[in-house]
Amino acid sequence: MYQGKCVILGVTGGIAAYKALDVASGLRKKGIIIETVMTENATKFVTPLTFRSITNNPVSVDTFAEPKIWDIQHISLANKADLILVCPATANIVGKVANGIADDLLTTTIMATKAQVVFALAMNTNMYENPIFQSNVEKLRKLGYGFIEPVEGILACGASGKGRLAPVEQIIAETLIYLHRPKDLTNKRVLITAGATREAIDPVRYITNHSTGKMGYALAEMAKRRGADVILISGPTNLVPPPGVTVVKIKSAREMAEEVFRYFDQVDIVIKSAAVADYRPAVAVSHKIKKKDEDLIIELSRNPDILYELGKRKDKQVLVGFAAETDNLLANAQEKIKKKNLDFIVANDVLVPGAGFGYDTNIVKMITPDGSIEEYPLMSKEEVANKVLDKALKIYNSRYLE
Repeated sequence: MYQGKCVILGVTGGIAAYKALDVASGLRKKGIIIETVMTENATKFVTPLTFRSITNNPVSVDTFAEPKIWDIQHISLANKADLILVCPATANIVGKVANGIADDLLTTTIMATKAQVVFALAMNTNMYENPIFQSNVEKLRKLGYGFIEPVEGILACGASGKGRLAPVEQIIAETLIYLHRPKDLTNKRVLITAGATREAIDPVRYITNHSTGKMGYALAEMAKRRGADVILISGPTNLVPPPGVTVVKIKSAREMAEEVFRYFDQVDIVIKSAAVADYRPAVAVSHKIKKKDEDLIIELSRNPDILYELGKRKDKQVLVGFAAETDNLLANAQEKIKKKNLDFIVANDVLVPGAGFGYDTNIVKMITPDGSIEEYPLMSKEEVANKVLDKALKIYNSRYLE
C-alpha cells in the first residue's frame, strides 16, 4: 500500500529530535522512502549520519551545498514528496511557514511543495499556549496543513504540561493516514454532529457536559480528506474546523435538532457523535438568578431525541450513533441501536483512561443490530474516525447494490 511512497522528514532543533529516528525507522519498515532534511539547529541534537544510517539515503541540511548531480535541491525534494512530515516541529518552524519565511532548506522545500505538510508539534508548554503560536497554527490549519498534537507530560525543561512530542507509534499511524487518502467518499454527502450542547438557565449559566468535540472534528476531517461533501453541525468548542467543511454552529439541543432535520434528506451518511443534553431547564429566565439563603430547584424538560427521530425518518441513509457510557456499556449500546433504528453504534467507556472526553485517543467497540461487535484498542481519534467511515461506507454501498 505504501511501497515506493516518499516522505520528506523535516527535523528541527528540539530535544525530541532523537525520536524522529524511530519515526523514520517505523515508516521505512512500511516500504516508504525517507528523505531527511535537517535544520542546522537539529544537527546539534542528532547527527545527519545517524539519519543516513537509518534511512539509507543522504541527509540534506545546507541549501547551498554542492549537489552530486545538477539539481535545484529544494525543488527536487518538493516534487518527489508524497508528504512532508516535520518531526519534531518547533514553534519557530511553524511561525516561519505561517508567515511565508523560507530562509533554509526545510522552509524553502515546504514552500515549494504541493504535497501535504504535517507538523508533529513538540515544545515548552508556555510556548505551545502562547497566543501568537496558536494563531499561527490556526492560520495553517485553515490552509490545509496537518498537525499531530503534542501530549501532556514532563518536559525537558522540567515543567509538566502539554508539549511533549506525541508517541512515535501515534505519529507513524497518523502519517500513514495522511499518506493513504482514498477518495472513496467522493460524491457522498456526510453529516456529522460534534461537541456538547448548552441549555440556558439564565443569561450567565447553562447545563452542558465535558465533550470537547474532538471525535466529531476528527470524523469531519477524515471524511473531507476522503472526498466527501461534509456538513459539520457543532456545539461550542475551541477546535478549528477542517478546511473545506460546511460548518453550522449551534448552542442548544433544539437548535441542533433544527439544523440536523433541515439537512437530513440531502445526505447519504449521518454520524451523530455530539453529546446532546437530554434535558433543559423548563424555563430559562431572562435575568441572572441571584443567590439566596434557600436551595434553588430547577425544573427540567426533555429535549428532543434527535437520533430517535432520524431513525424513524431514514430511508437509505446510513445512520450511526455514539454511546458514551460509564457502566453496562454493551447493554446500553445495544438498547440504543434497536430503539433508534441505527445501522451501528460506536460505544466507549468514558471512565477508561484514553477513551473519555478531551483525549486525542479513543477505545471503541462498534456494534451492529445483529449483535456483532468489533473491538478496537487505544488509537488516535483520526484512526477511529477512519474505521467508522469504512464501516459506514460499506453499509451504504451494500444498500445501494441490493
